[in-house]
Parts: sequence; structure tokens; C-alpha cells
Amino acid sequence: MSALPEDFLQFMRDVYGTEAANAWLQRLPSFLEECAERWQLTILPPFENLSLHYVAPAVRADGTPVILKTCEFSDEFEHGLAALRLFNGRGIARLLEYDEEQKVMLLERLQPGTMLESLVPEQDERATSILAGIMRQLWRPAPTEHTFPTVEQLGQGLTQLRAHYAGGYGPFPPRLVDEAMDLFAILSASVPQTMLLHGDLHHHNVLRSGDTWLAIDPKGVVGDPGYEVGASFYNPMPRLLEVPNLEQMLARRVAQLSEELGMERARIRGWGLAQCVRNAWSMVANNQLSKDPHGIILRCADILSHLTV
Repeated sequence: MSALPEDFLQFMRDVYGTEAANAWLQRLPSFLEECAERWQLTILPPFENLSLHYVAPAVRADGTPVILKTCEFSDEFEHGLAALRLFNGRGIARLLEYDEEQKVMLLERLQPGTMLESLVPEQDERATSILAGIMRQLWRPAPTEHTFPTVEQLGQGLTQLRAHYAGGYGPFPPRLVDEAMDLFAILSASVPQTMLLHGDLHHHNVLRSGDTWLAIDPKGVVGDPGYEVGASFYNPMPRLLEVPNLEQMLARRVAQLSEELGMERARIRGWGLAQCVRNAWSMVANNQLSKDPHGIILRCADILSHLTV
């Protein structure tokens, strides 16, 4: 087994605790050998930008390129697997094999696999249209019974921000936090139809597959489909730093997504702002500030808060 990226090792220890993470990492080589034997795989070195899961390319005995993904800790695996089964390859990479108990799956490997971020900023309008098209393919009515996290539950995470700062706001602008909390409540209460969503659809989670583009790595979230647009407003990082007129780009994204998804501009803008603030707080809560050292996410939130729609 190839050496794991040091950033991944430290991230796992920070999130799950040193003892638990080290124990899992020690078991990982033998577990991968079992997977290789079970599914007739040659497992290649893992990807470098790992976070909550071990993800590596592999090749099946018949030459089929695949992706192996595993992690025994995160609930995200369970929810992501359930979402992949329901999406069933429509607008997203296909699920080929899985073992829910062992928390491991094999996925279609998209080729050439170019990330959608490669189109930004020069072809941002095209990239936004691709995102909207994938959203329309993915969304479906939420199952009557499910264990997916809901948009309302995710929004409640902002109350932890206030608790973390003893009722204050810390480095966060109070105006943006209050508006984001209000938006989560208001938009969730007025949802026209609750849908199963990808939950983290942005420019790094859409890859080129032949002559089309497909999503990867769904979180599996249930709620207002408008929530899905949020992640696209603070991505792709760090390429947004290269945009000469970010205000103009975000305003055009609001207008374009409203047109292509048939949603009110105010709803698109609102979910964009709410998700920017929530994601910025999530980075603080999970010790991931290094992902946004320039504070671009809160800058996007501020731009959206002043946008007239």
C-alpha cells in the first residue's frame, strides 16, 4: 500500500481523535487486500486531496477502471451510499459494488475526469449551465422514510456558532450570521416540494465523462432544491481569487440559475448567502481554515447580501 498523504492523516486524527484514527489506519492495508481479492482489483495509489474518506483509483481484472472509497467513521458514507442507489447513475457516476456493513464501495471511474473548475473563470456561464443541468437530472422526491440529514438540521448548525462564541459572533459579521439563520428558517418553511439532493454539488464534484459531465461524491440531503445551488457560490476555490469582478460573476450566476432552474432570484440569492455563512462556520468548527485563508467565502456572502434581485 502506498504512503498516505500527511494532510489526510492529520485531518483524520483531528476529526476522529488520534487513537481511533490510528487504529483504523493500521487496519486499512489488510482491509484493502481483502477488497482487492473480493472484487478482483489492482488498487493504485490514493488520490492526494483526501478528506473524510480513503479514495483510490483501481482496475478490475477485466481492465475496467473503477474508484474504491471507504471510511468506517463518517455517517456521510451511509448517506452517500443511499443517495447513489437512489440516483442510480442518472447525472452521477454509477455505483458498481458496495458493502454497507464494511463501509466500502466501488464506483464508475469517470474519464478523462477533468474537473468542472477547469472552465472557471473563462467559461463560467457554461460551467453554471452544466451544474444546473446536473441538478435537474439528480433531484427526485424524497423517500417517505429515510435517514438523510435535512436542510433544516444543517441550518441549525449555525446555532452552534453562537454557542461557540458564548452568545457572540467571534470573527463573523453579526449581520451575515443573523441573515443566514433567518434564511434557513424562512426558505425551509416555504419549500414547494421536499427533494433528495446531492448536498454538496460544486465545481470539484463534477467531472467530465466522455462528452458529458457527471457528479461524484453525493452527501445525500433532503429539503428545498434551492439549497443545492448554495455550494456553487463559493466555488471553485481557490480560483475565485482570480476573478477580476466577483460581484458581477455572482450576480450573473444568480440570474442564470434562476432562469435555468425556474426559481425566484431571491430564493437563489438567499440559499447562496446562507450556505456561504454555514460553510465558513463549518471550516472553523472542523479546523479547516487553511482551505480558505483569504476569507473568500465570507466575501461571497457579503456580496450576495448586498445584491439587489
